[in-house]
Amino acid sequence: MKFKWAFLATFFLMALNASGPAQAQVYVLEDPADWKEIETPPPPAFDVKKLITFEVSPNSQLVYGVDPATISISQKDGIVRYVMVASNASGASNVMYEGIRCTTGEFKTYARYSPDGKWTHVSKPEWRSLFENMPSKHALRFARAGACDSAAPATSVDTLVRRLKNQNFRMVE
Repeated sequence: MKFKWAFLATFFLMALNASGPAQAQVYVLEDPADWKEIETPPPPAFDVKKLITFEVSPNSQLVYGVDPATISISQKDGIVRYVMVASNASGASNVMYEGIRCTTGEFKTYARYSPDGKWTHVSKPEWRSLFENMPSKHALRFARAGACDSAAPATSVDTLVRRLKNQNFRMVE
């Protein structure tokens, strides 16, 4: 892998688990001009009965959740991909297959799930800032709820899921 400029960042994130010693994760960040997204995997199957929900806004009438089985963290491009479900009190839902690029603070919607049970791919998905003034800040809240460690993806899906289940993990603005 070629680097246009030397930018090496090492993050040692110690995570104790019940079965063994601490683990360290190393990330190498390259020149953003050299970054390339992998071919996006197809949207995974999801189960609304297994959603881990989290609050996006105290004023929102929608409940957001992610099925942990849909979460993946690509080691090749650093993207956290997942299926996000937004539901209202009457049971109607909006389902999106998305990705977060923690290193740049951006997210992308790859596909939307239709009521007839089929995925419709976004024709030209584009990266958008997590911090834009949008009607919903669900991707930003998901990033803060555990998908990202500052500018790096969570060290593992297991770590991300544990954070999502801990409602107090970094949920302040």
